[in-house]
Amino acid sequence: MKGHIIYGMLCGVVAVQSLAGDTNIFTCRVGDLEVHLLVEYTGQGKSSVLLGASEADLRRYLPGGTYQAQTHTLLIRSPERVLLVDTGFGGRLFEHLKTLGLEPAQVDAVLLTHMHPDHIGGLQREGKALFPRASLYLSRQEKAYWTETAAHHGAVAALAPYGARVRTFSPKSIEAAEELLPGVRAVAAFGHTPGHTLYQVESQGQKLLIWGDLMHVQDIQFPLPAVSVSYDTDPQAAGAVRKQVLAYAAENRIPVAGMHLRYPAVGRVSPDGAGYRFSPLEEAATQGR
Repeated sequence: MKGHIIYGMLCGVVAVQSLAGDTNIFTCRVGDLEVHLLVEYTGQGKSSVLLGASEADLRRYLPGGTYQAQTHTLLIRSPERVLLVDTGFGGRLFEHLKTLGLEPAQVDAVLLTHMHPDHIGGLQREGKALFPRASLYLSRQEKAYWTETAAHHGAVAALAPYGARVRTFSPKSIEAAEELLPGVRAVAAFGHTPGHTLYQVESQGQKLLIWGDLMHVQDIQFPLPAVSVSYDTDPQAAGAVRKQVLAYAAENRIPVAGMHLRYPAVGRVSPDGAGYRFSPLEEAATQGR
């Protein structure tokens, strides 16, 4: 990893300060996997999207009524393959790939957590697949909802150029999750969407749980995991699965990465009263120096 500086370690995952301090790409290692978190979008969100938060909760955790909203994708490189988890809007993603010395044709598979536009926007342009060799993986439940039940034009168009390279599966609970690809397990986390899926990657005994849109507003949803957002398809189910996954990550000391956590968006979950707190990998590594 020429030009990278070892920064610290958390639960076996090594953090790396990437590309001369570039705050749009954060790199860590999970065994022999090189994981790059790629920032796709940064903006401001409003507390009005929250469901189940009292006025007192909002004053305590979001006193300004806004929060930093970010969207990320993750790229995973192993000696055998290149995997991409989600594509964001498809705006900065291809610039980031170029920075990492990769071409879209080098991506072997795209793992989709779900089919909201900020996760599938980089799959196609004008009916052409932007990842010409990649297979797409998404849960059977998610594909059926967006292409049959909801019949969403954007979702149908995103998948169409990939044809037979679209591969579906039925994810299981986090305790019973099976390998989808070598070192990659798909975990059912339905609620945000009907087929929302997490991916747990593992190498040399080290793990990282990529949890997609399990959480959107970390300042309030870590301490109050029952709080959901208006764009959760089933807010109650989303809250229940969020509690389950937070408990699992904390109890098993498995680092997590989220598509809407603030940069570096990779870190450790630990209990904090009735809720949880999040220690970013960069911060935890610094504290351990």
